[in-house]
Amino acid sequence: MSERVLTLRELNRATLARQLLLERKRLSPAAVIERLVGMQAQWPAAPYVGIWTRTTSFRREALERNLASAAVVKATVIRQTLHLVTRRDYALLRAALSETNFPWETSDAKRLAPLVRALAAAGPVTTAEALAHLEHEHGLTGRKARLAWRGARVRVNLLHHHETALWDARPGGRFVALEEPETHDPTEARAEILRRYLAAFGPASRRDIGAWSMMHVPELARALELLEPLRRFRDEHGRELLDVPRAPLPDVETPAPVRFLPKWDNVLLAFADRTRVLPEQYRKKVIRMNGDVAQTFLVDGFVAGLWSVTNGRVAAEPFAPLSRSAQREFREEAGRLEAFLAD
Repeated sequence: MSERVLTLRELNRATLARQLLLERKRLSPAAVIERLVGMQAQWPAAPYVGIWTRTTSFRREALERNLASAAVVKATVIRQTLHLVTRRDYALLRAALSETNFPWETSDAKRLAPLVRALAAAGPVTTAEALAHLEHEHGLTGRKARLAWRGARVRVNLLHHHETALWDARPGGRFVALEEPETHDPTEARAEILRRYLAAFGPASRRDIGAWSMMHVPELARALELLEPLRRFRDEHGRELLDVPRAPLPDVETPAPVRFLPKWDNVLLAFADRTRVLPEQYRKKVIRMNGDVAQTFLVDGFVAGLWSVTNGRVAAEPFAPLSRSAQREFREEAGRLEAFLAD
């Protein structure tokens, strides 16, 4: 029997449902972060807005308590970028990524890892302090020193200080030592992470999975074998899509409300083909040459423009004229966002 073909709109609604963008849920910050397999955190405020747009009754203090207790940590994980992840997922992700040739697997990172760990034994260490130590003790300077420091600290679980992830974040570049995470078999950890990826972002192609994870194809193939049986579909271009059993596939007529997405929101970066949420004609306006990803808003489930805040007021920069109903819905949602930002 040939696989069912999913239209672009069907993929859009499936993705929005799994991303909590069709209907807000009453979930804790940690539950949302786990559901999304981490939230990008280059910009400190981004995870807060990302959780707010997906949940009811969210208060910033709830996430900050998770950060202070280290129930949620700020770490370099997926795509070698900063994410907020739970402690449980940090251990899974470290194991899942351990067989990929990332910077923390270089000879310099391995050689310097114990020394870098020792630097943080007495308390938080700054990047400036670490680089000065590497120059004084090992003669490393410039880019070579920065790469060695980054690789070594990730290797020995020196994570960003939780204060760098607060709403009113203190300056970055401070790191604290986390105890060695729970060990997992790398292939089994990858399988669990990929199952969670499909539950949160699927149905998705193998190219989508690779773009999201940056893991090698053979590693992904071995992990996917552990997930069988998977559901299989095709997109309108004939590409195979994988999915976990019983994950939601809402009707294409399911209403999709206006939603505000923060900078670097997961849903814009989790696919090789982003058109299920981000129309191709707008991609370069949203994802810049320098890697920046703008704040966007969704209308009928698709990115329709950018948003910004000036003097506490949310302003729209739509890519095309909005209908009256969309304008009204934007104003109502903007009012809710303004109240959250002012709280």
